[in-house]
Amino acid sequence: MQYRTGSINRVFILKYEDGDSLLDGIIKVAREEKVSAGFFFLLGGMRAASMVCGPKEPVLPPEPVWQSFTDGREIAGIGSVFLKDGEPAVHLHGAVGKGGGALAGCIRKDDKVFLVVEAMLVEVTGVKAGKKVSEKTGIAMLEFD
Repeated sequence: MQYRTGSINRVFILKYEDGDSLLDGIIKVAREEKVSAGFFFLLGGMRAASMVCGPKEPVLPPEPVWQSFTDGREIAGIGSVFLKDGEPAVHLHGAVGKGGGALAGCIRKDDKVFLVVEAMLVEVTGVKAGKKVSEKTGIAMLEFD
């Protein structure tokens, strides 16, 4: 394990509306506000998303298990934002559910809000870190400078 110490700086409150993309919204705010490191929390409803719900086997590099939904579900999520090649890169994990069924995993694409999602983006300063593709995993991973 590695760690660094930083400080909380600005806090942004985001209100997503029906049809918005969670991933695109966080990236847009991070880019416009020049957030190079941060984390966020969110809750609300999702119309659709494609997410990775674990590896097929616990080996490196991992082969993802993809799950998608388009039937409208509740969401609670947490994620991080760090720069990758000078651009904000988002890592969002969430649990989505409807009735008695639920999925949990890494939301990666095709994400559309249903009705509303509220999010809080917290900027962290004083930490030099970013995302770099790991040769071992083939995935953009957090690296400290």
